[in-house]
Formats: sequence, C-alpha cells, structure tokens
Amino acid sequence: MEKKSIAIDGPAGAGKSTLARQLARALGFLYVDTGAIYRTVALAVLRAGIATEDVGKVSQLLGTLDIRMDYGQDGEQRMFLSGEDVSKAIREHQVSGLASKVSAIPAVRDFLLDFQRRQAREHSVVMDGRDIGTVVLPEADVKIFLTAAPEARAKRRVLELRQRGQQAEFDTILRDIIQRDKQDEQRPIAPLRRAEDAALLDTTQLNLEQSLEALLQLVKEKINL
Repeated sequence: MEKKSIAIDGPAGAGKSTLARQLARALGFLYVDTGAIYRTVALAVLRAGIATEDVGKVSQLLGTLDIRMDYGQDGEQRMFLSGEDVSKAIREHQVSGLASKVSAIPAVRDFLLDFQRRQAREHSVVMDGRDIGTVVLPEADVKIFLTAAPEARAKRRVLELRQRGQQAEFDTILRDIIQRDKQDEQRPIAPLRRAEDAALLDTTQLNLEQSLEALLQLVKEKINL
C-alpha cells in the first residue's frame, strides 16, 4: 500500500499535537510528534548545563545522544533519552521554552531531519511541527497550517499544565507564547511559515471535536481514504 503523509504546522499551543494524534488514530496512520523529538534534545542540553548560545558545545553533545522514539500499547508516542523514558519530563515548561532555541541551531535540525523523514518513508504518517510542510516533508500529500489567537492558545496551555499538576499563570504563559512565536517566525533556519499549498485552519472559535472534524474534512478533500 502506498504510504501517505499529512503535514501539520503551526505556532506553539495551537493544539497540533492533540489534534494530529487524534487524526492519526482516526485514519490508522502513525503519529509523529516532531516537537517531542526537539524537546528531548532540549532536555539533554538542559541536563548537560549547556547554554543554547554555545552552539559548539551543543553540536558536540549531539554526537553523544541516544534518542529513541517508540510507541506504547496505547499507541502513544514515547521518547527515550539514553534508555530513560522522558515523555513526561520533556513537557515541563522550562523545556518547552528551551526547545524553540535549540531547534534554531542548524546542527540540531540536520541531526534530526533524516530521523523524521525516515518515519514517513516507512509508514503512513501524520507529522506535526513548525516546518514539516516547508522543509521536512515538502512533498506531503496533505499540508495544513493550524493556528489560533495567542490568548486562546495561552488559555489552553494553562489548562493543560494545571491538569498535570503544574503551576501556570495566564499572563506568563501568554507572554511566553508571543515570544516563542517571534522566535519561531524570525529564526534564520526553517522559520515558522505557512507553506504556499497548505490549507489554513484557525481553531480559535472551535472546540476539540469541531477542530478534528474540520481536519478530517480537509484531508478527505485531498486524498482518497
């Protein structure tokens, strides 16, 4: 059976991971959360005590990393760093902010590019991130740019963190989201932008169920399932 690929890009907090995961489940595709892969590198950098500005040391660290992606019986993607399941650790707020800075380093992007493309060669995938449709999978069968107003994204992120038992203040999260948008859009390597042939989906006024239905409709318009 011919492998199909769906690329979902968009800013932080737009709901890409949640929606992409549910879309993949609905289609019977493999879900690849590329943000989790970059977060794993960011966690390694943090634990090593390396400043993200020290590109040389970050590049040296990459050669020592043992990063693996696997899937549990529930189908959820899990990330492993040197054999340790870090799926929860990479969701800490501090790691989230660091991931954007780490992903702007060319050596990191080169290190992870083939890792991501290999998944699409071997499986039908739903892959989400910042540059999937523009850089990682430019020939994807379906490209979608998923977005929402910063305030809506901040509200969702606060709720997500509090559900995990972490403290979160709306003003702080909103400020961080706006700053991360700026970093992602202005970085010199693979900046966040909508691919010319990507469909736009704004979920500001949509709940999770409505957003998933809209995604499914966009996919069905592009490929026969």
